[in-house]
Amino acid sequence: MQPANVAVVVNEDNPDSVKAGEYYLKVRNIPDINLIKVNIPASPKKISAQAFSQLKQEMDAQLLPQHQVVVLMWTAPYAVECNSITAAITMGYDPEQCARTCAPSKHASRYFNSESRLPFTDMGYRLSMLLPVQSFELAKELIDRGVASDYSAPAATAYYLTTKDVNRSSRSPFFPPSGKVAQRYLEIKNLKANSIRDVQDIMIYQTGLVSVPDLDTLKFLPGALADHLTSTGGDLLGTQQMSSLRWLSAGATASYGTVSEPCNYWQKFPNSAVLLKYYLMGASAIEAYWKSVAWPVQGVFIGEPLASPYRR
Repeated sequence: MQPANVAVVVNEDNPDSVKAGEYYLKVRNIPDINLIKVNIPASPKKISAQAFSQLKQEMDAQLLPQHQVVVLMWTAPYAVECNSITAAITMGYDPEQCARTCAPSKHASRYFNSESRLPFTDMGYRLSMLLPVQSFELAKELIDRGVASDYSAPAATAYYLTTKDVNRSSRSPFFPPSGKVAQRYLEIKNLKANSIRDVQDIMIYQTGLVSVPDLDTLKFLPGALADHLTSTGGDLLGTQQMSSLRWLSAGATASYGTVSEPCNYWQKFPNSAVLLKYYLMGASAIEAYWKSVAWPVQGVFIGEPLASPYRR
């Protein structure tokens, strides 16, 4: 994935979105022609299918054939009805899922566990990720973490926690076993625990809880991926469960969460083995996360998409 492949979408109604988008182009060496401007007044959490259709038309008119990735420079909107906005942009809006959000998805991702390096060329998918802009300063910190991660391959640990919350541990069979991988750069710790405390070397942290404790005691390395399997982590500005934004504020570089009640199908959440495989192979955060979710209709991908600590 090269800078020319990345389209950066800003909301002209939000000055911080525009400022963050311009900064992202600069530090990632993305051509100015890749800046796409839209207008979303009041930045609602959720938009209707009709409003999304208008937004998509506005974006599509400015996209170029070489664009493989779309970066949304805002915190909200993050949902289209029951769909996530990232899935709706990449795969199209799926109204059928909204009839029963707990049903298995009939709109599976062809990019799941795929070797494709050019998803739009190969499949017609422009991978989408939301880069939250709660303020320009916070967005800049996140962008800088992603840039700092590139080619770093630090000594780090991937933590996989099977918690006492059985329903939210549905993907634990895919947690890789403990041990050293990646030429000893990365150690895996597969634990039965509700949390970890006072660790300073996190590259991956995946768990299943409504709310993850002790995040303020942890240090995430640049490029770290972290997420928790729960119903509405992708309700980024909601208060019923822990928002996936909390991972980013704790120091992670990218995360994932569902915007509507998905039930606990592992296919609706990142598959840990697939995510680890592609990240260690050098994929960027957006590629690795998108490759790891089989049914992403309800899931919003957030963070700095081009972070690539294991890129060669």
